[in-house]
Amino acid sequence: MDIRSVTHVKNVYPSAGGAAVTIIDQTLLPNEVKYIELASAEALYEAIKLLRVRGAPAIGICAGFGMAALARGIDADGEDFVREFERLADYLNSSRPTAVNLSWALKRMCSVARAVSALPRAERIAALDREAQAIQDEDIDMCRRISEYGLSLLHDGAGVLTHCNAGPLATSRYGTALGPLFLGRERGMNFHVFSDETRPLLQGARLTSYELHAAGIDITLICDNMASIVMKNGWIDACLVGCDRIAANGDAANKIGTSGVAILAKHYGIPFYVLGPTSTIDMDCPSGDDIEIELRDPEEIAEKFYSKRMAPEGVKCYNPAFDVTDHSLITGIVTEHGILRPPFDVSLRGLFNQKR
Repeated sequence: MDIRSVTHVKNVYPSAGGAAVTIIDQTLLPNEVKYIELASAEALYEAIKLLRVRGAPAIGICAGFGMAALARGIDADGEDFVREFERLADYLNSSRPTAVNLSWALKRMCSVARAVSALPRAERIAALDREAQAIQDEDIDMCRRISEYGLSLLHDGAGVLTHCNAGPLATSRYGTALGPLFLGRERGMNFHVFSDETRPLLQGARLTSYELHAAGIDITLICDNMASIVMKNGWIDACLVGCDRIAANGDAANKIGTSGVAILAKHYGIPFYVLGPTSTIDMDCPSGDDIEIELRDPEEIAEKFYSKRMAPEGVKCYNPAFDVTDHSLITGIVTEHGILRPPFDVSLRGLFNQKR
C-alpha cells in the first residue's frame, strides 16, 4: 500500500445514522487499518480526544467534515440554526485545546453557517459541504508547497531525525514535517531517517515508522532518549518536526519531547526546523507561555500498550501532551509561503502583512 495515497479522512456521506465522516482509526495502527464512521457530535469528540484522528491539519479537516455532517441533523433555521451549530462547534473545540487547527477550522465553518443561515436547507448544507471540502483541498496544496520548501533544506543521503508524526496520516497527502521525505523519495532521493518512538503514545513507532517503511524510505526506530547518541555519532544532518501551534514570537508547541530534541540539536550544531501551515500560527498568542498545554490521562504512562501495568498502583503520573520549543532553538519555520528565519517576531509579522 502506498501510504501517500491513503485518504484517511473521508467526505460526508450517507450512513445508517443519517450522515457520517469516516476516518482511519490511528489507535489501531500499524497492526490494523480500520475505517470507522463518525455520525454524532459525541463520536467526533471521542475520536479527536482519544487520538483516533490526530495531527493538527487532520483534526481540522475532520472537524470541518464533521460540522457539515452535524448540520444535517439541526432542525432549525436562521439564528436558531446558528446557535445550535456554534454550540456543537464549541463542544468539539474543547476536545483538544492546544491544536489551533481545530479552532481555526471550526471558526471557518461557523462563519459560513452564519452567512447561509437564511438560505433554504439544501443550499445551506451544500455551502457547508463546499467549505469542508475546501479545507481539505487547501491542505493538500499546502502540504505540497511545504514539502517543496522543506526539500530545499535537505541533500541526497541526508540523515534526518523526526519526532512524533507529521506525515500523510496527520494531514491529507504528503504531510508537513515528513512531506519533504516523501517528495524527495518520489524524485529518486534517499534519506536515512531516525524516528523517535514518542512516548507514551508511540506515534513515532506506530505511525511514522509505518508510513516511511511503506514508502520504501530508510527508517530506523529509536527510543526518545536515544536522540542524543545518534546526533553525537554524526548521523543527523537536520531535525524536522511538525507543530500544533506557533506563537507570534516563534515559540512552537508540538508533541511532548520536541523541546528536548531542539536543545540537543542546538548543542550538536544541527539545524532544527519546524514545518507547519500558516493555520497553525496564532498571531493573537504572544509567546509559548500563553499556549494552553493539554494534560492527558496519567494511565497512558502507566498502562497503555503494556500487557500489564508497569508502574506501582497509586504512583502519581504527569502526562502533558505537548511542550513548547523556544524560538531561540529554531533554525527555521517552513510554511506553505516559504521558509521563515529569525527574528521570528519580525518574519511572522511580515508573512501575515504580506497575506493581507
